Amino acid sequence: MPLAQAGLLASAPTLGLVLTLVAWGALTDRVGERWVIAGGMALTALAAIGAMTASGYLGLGGFLLLGGAASASTNAASGRVVVGWFRKERRGLAMGIRQMCQPLGVAAAAIAVPPLAASGGVSAAMTLPLVLTAVLAVLSAAVIVDPPRAARTGADASARPANPYRGTSTLVRIHAASALLVVPQFTVSIFGLVWLTTDRGMSTMAAGIVVGVAQFVGALGRVAIGVLSDRVGSRLRPLRWVAWCAAAVMVLLAASELAPAWLGAAALIVAATITVADNGLAYTAVAELAGQHWSGRALGVQNTGQFLAASIVGPAVGALITVVGYPLAFAAVALAPVVAVPLVPSERVEAEEEPAAAASGDVLTRRR
Repeated sequence: MPLAQAGLLASAPTLGLVLTLVAWGALTDRVGERWVIAGGMALTALAAIGAMTASGYLGLGGFLLLGGAASASTNAASGRVVVGWFRKERRGLAMGIRQMCQPLGVAAAAIAVPPLAASGGVSAAMTLPLVLTAVLAVLSAAVIVDPPRAARTGADASARPANPYRGTSTLVRIHAASALLVVPQFTVSIFGLVWLTTDRGMSTMAAGIVVGVAQFVGALGRVAIGVLSDRVGSRLRPLRWVAWCAAAVMVLLAASELAPAWLGAAALIVAATITVADNGLAYTAVAELAGQHWSGRALGVQNTGQFLAASIVGPAVGALITVVGYPLAFAAVALAPVVAVPLVPSERVEAEEEPAAAASGDVLTRRR
């Protein structure tokens, strides 16, 4: 199969995800989290069945697109569950655990799917997501309880919830900063393995171990930065710290070209850990600032911007590496988090603009 065609098939689920993130978020705002997650998982399972029975690459690509579109249901809805059930001083930890599950899921897929595909082709490979999403659909419907929502009384009960994007640029600035912070994250994840093997001379097995360790340590780092945000009482202040550290570690990665390969591998692990640490911070801040009645849509916009930025990183940074080489390309990527720093709103804005509805929801959660 030609590489370009394979790449197009591989990107089909992500395209479906981007197309439906905001719509799933809006539905979550309207009907709640439980049935959105359960229904989305059930639809993903049906798409896996379609992919197993599809004839030809066009049909396979169509079902992969539908599977990605259906799986987007969990993004905003699961974030709303965390924000709704955990008090503000514990949300960073809870969201960090949620964010940790994503790289661990990718690692599990990387280990399990290739042997299945080698033994039985696409049908065998689709068995794993089919079984997992079907089981998760049932468990979600049975176990998830929608967080209590703050009651709207008086004149506010019939009025539409205030749009958090009107009259303030806070959410837009967080979206923009997050999109910029995706650049070093996906540079490391896309090109790290290739850099270790082709530029630093490591074996494929050794480089794979380094990347696997980086994924695991990065997952733990998401929890650690969430706990830190709980301790300091802010998501945005640690977000700026992470941005500065991301810039510094990309420069370190570029400078490691002059050091032995094992030091380059260590620098890659550090870079992979730091560059993913911003995700949970920004995600939690967006949910808190948007309020209960808009957080689904706001989280959908947040993820959409990040995925669109991520889709640009591969070809853009790849072309840059081709022209100037890995060290200078890594150093150039450090500019993205530097630009992101002034876009991150101040903690004062964070304290002033968090909606009263979120505070009411915390009270209801504690009583429940």
